[in-house]
Amino acid sequence: MPIRNGLVLVVLTLLIGCQHKKAFVIPKTDTDNGGLILPDGFGALVVADSVGPSRHLAVSDNGDVYVKLSISTGDLGNIALRDTNADGRADIFQRFGDYPNDGSFATEMRIHNGYLYYSSERMVYRQKLIPGQLIPEGKPEVLFIDHYPIKWHNAKSLAFDNKGGMYITLSAPTNNCEDWNTVVSPAVANVKGQYPCRQLIDMGGIWKFDEDKLEQDQASGQRFATGLRSVVGIAWNEEDNSLYAVQHGRDYLHGHAPQYFSAWQNAVLPAEEFMKIQEGENYGWPYSYYDHFKHKRMKAPEYGGDGVREATGYADPVMGLPAHFAPNDLLFYKGDQFPARYKKGAFIAFHGSINRAPYPQAGYVVAFVPFESGKPTGKWEVFADGFAGVDTVRNMIDAHYRPVGLAEGPDGSLYVSDSKKGKIWRIVFTADAIAFGEAQLVTMEKRKSRTYLNIPDAADSLSVK
Repeated sequence: MPIRNGLVLVVLTLLIGCQHKKAFVIPKTDTDNGGLILPDGFGALVVADSVGPSRHLAVSDNGDVYVKLSISTGDLGNIALRDTNADGRADIFQRFGDYPNDGSFATEMRIHNGYLYYSSERMVYRQKLIPGQLIPEGKPEVLFIDHYPIKWHNAKSLAFDNKGGMYITLSAPTNNCEDWNTVVSPAVANVKGQYPCRQLIDMGGIWKFDEDKLEQDQASGQRFATGLRSVVGIAWNEEDNSLYAVQHGRDYLHGHAPQYFSAWQNAVLPAEEFMKIQEGENYGWPYSYYDHFKHKRMKAPEYGGDGVREATGYADPVMGLPAHFAPNDLLFYKGDQFPARYKKGAFIAFHGSINRAPYPQAGYVVAFVPFESGKPTGKWEVFADGFAGVDTVRNMIDAHYRPVGLAEGPDGSLYVSDSKKGKIWRIVFTADAIAFGEAQLVTMEKRKSRTYLNIPDAADSLSVK
């Protein structure tokens, strides 16, 4: 009799759980895929055309979309989207998140353990999600306060380890810890670096906190890793239970050391870095940069580097990525909708460069990095293109859209947000997943020859043309 009662209880529990599960049907894609160019078999539709300049986004178990607006200008700082007729397009738009505006780089939006976590430039908040209810409950709770207002790299990005740990990026406030007292004229050439770089005491790293404790700060957390310049995208990889990050490499190699670095070298160096973040590791900022052509960490010119001297004692990335592409989000794909090769691999949103002149700007795509045996293959693929909308991006303002955030829907769809207008895309797979292979990737690989994706020739600058 107890066994029978137990079976009844299990069945009832499953039935109750199913009531909260929404059945999903892949929606019809736009005829032009919302302007995106994708591998054969994939399609896309526009979920929302322009919710306002946005950063990261999250999708709930029932398909509601939550978008972090980059700035709160007297209005609420987040927006929630709901599709009520299953056509894949949002028809309810509702603002929420009443918090003080502290800058224009509010970034994060994550769903974790029944809460919606989000960040402004200086704070991390959360609100309770209620099943069936679009807007989270109550006033925002403050989990973290940054007491150090900074000039650069203000994004507070989040990841969770599923053991109560919350990881927050506290990036460096400068390009390379420059000591401007060493510059005797308006020119920036030959500026030295501060040594030791005191910015590493409270910034320039990733800190670990308690995901449930309120009003934490650097002093109450644990510095998990150091030597990180600017990290906007971090993610917990459940395959190896490790934290990963994508870092923006430093700028101005030519401007700071023109005797060692040409304008061309400045455009193609240093690497953006795909990192496995290990507890206690030092990743080298500001004393080094990573050269993805040499596959070596090099001494920074502000600290005696000349493009030849190697730096030792710092952790290398698992993979170097093209210079200045600006990786702004990272997502490990867990779904089953896409072909099997995508599962457990990493999607990266390349926001696009702003300072490669006199060469064209670069990036402005969503890339994919395949993983084999738990490690990246060392190659990246163009997964979604077309955001820039032009063949040559002379200036960042020329790009029509800039991909900035990634989220996986409950059905395995990939959502992408745009920072300029707040356009939201949903990418789906509509073909035979078993038949998908290298032949379907050929067209996307050819797109790497475009000016915003290739390595320019030294003479191929806009000023020459």
